[in-house]
Amino acid sequence: MAEQHRPRFFTPAEVSAHNTDTDLWVSFLGKVCDLSPLMEQHKGDDLLLPIMQCAGKDISSWFDPDTKDIQRYIDPVTNCERYYTPRGRFVHIPPSCPCSDWASVIGAPWWKDECYQVGQLSTKTRWIRVINTLTSQEQRLQVCSEETLAEILQRYLRYNSHAHSYTWKHNGQILDMSLTLSENKIPDDDLELEQLRLDPDLFTPAILLHFNDDLTEG
Repeated sequence: MAEQHRPRFFTPAEVSAHNTDTDLWVSFLGKVCDLSPLMEQHKGDDLLLPIMQCAGKDISSWFDPDTKDIQRYIDPVTNCERYYTPRGRFVHIPPSCPCSDWASVIGAPWWKDECYQVGQLSTKTRWIRVINTLTSQEQRLQVCSEETLAEILQRYLRYNSHAHSYTWKHNGQILDMSLTLSENKIPDDDLELEQLRLDPDLFTPAILLHFNDDLTEG
């Protein structure tokens, strides 16, 4: 049986970094989409403006969570159902009145076209400290709670290209790299710390990396 493909998870901070008209990401309904190709395809079109105003942001408020489509309302003048676009009409939203330059056959609108989806937005991010016991170097990482330790390792490679050559431990226990932090019994105490009005930065869980004497990996 083929291994099921896991989506890549992104933090809100990672999405917000893509906030220009040539590199534009948005998130909505848990999805992360790269709309840069859409921006290039419709370059110069005024219908891009509402999207550009929300570059790097979450636009779930634009959508009906049940239909997964843009929210609608009943026009009080015409009594017809219309898309609700308070920021203004945008690409793939039809005009409110018949229009000769509107192509009615456009295929899937961008918010339903999976070609733009690059991953999923994390429902909960966490901070961890990764401490290299060989060099005593420490790195704080913001990670997605859905990520396995193996996926977190990929984030850490920018700081230590030989991270595969270390055994990852927490509280003296070897971590299972195929499991998440919570599945490895590393609790998320953010809510409790907030209730106790304690600074979560003082209680960030630490993961210790122990060198395996082998630099051939990584």
